[in-house]
Amino acid sequence: MAKEKGRKLIAQNKKARHDYTVIDTYECGLVLTGTEVKSLRQGRASLVDGFVQIDGHEAWLHNVHVPEYSQGTWTNHSARRKRKLLMHRVEIDKLESKSQETGHTIVPLALYFKDGRAKVEIALAKGKKEYDKRQTLREKQDRRETDRAISAVKRQQRA
Repeated sequence: MAKEKGRKLIAQNKKARHDYTVIDTYECGLVLTGTEVKSLRQGRASLVDGFVQIDGHEAWLHNVHVPEYSQGTWTNHSARRKRKLLMHRVEIDKLESKSQETGHTIVPLALYFKDGRAKVEIALAKGKKEYDKRQTLREKQDRRETDRAISAVKRQQRA
């Protein structure tokens, strides 16, 4: 069988970018069991309630839902178990010190396969206030409207 190349997205946490201001992102590996990998290859996972916690110089991913593998037997995994993240000690120490500040948290942004290996993109993030969320939506809407206006003008010029 040929080796996989490139990046294949499994799950994305769009709500995290809405609820938090992303300060810094990290890519790290996951310690998974066989049935978890098979379930992920089917493209089934949810990062919505996920968060990262650092215990004793180890990073752990909590509340990420990877459903049980349908053809699994007694070796199946539990859907919301905590999973160890594979990161360098320097990165873990940096994340731990920054996440101690008030309002900062570590959230998963994306879960994907990169060259056949399961990876998760995590972010050090700061929670947005309600007015910040509204401002972000307003800016996004304004950008869309200007893009529409520009494309309409270009279409008229071509005709």
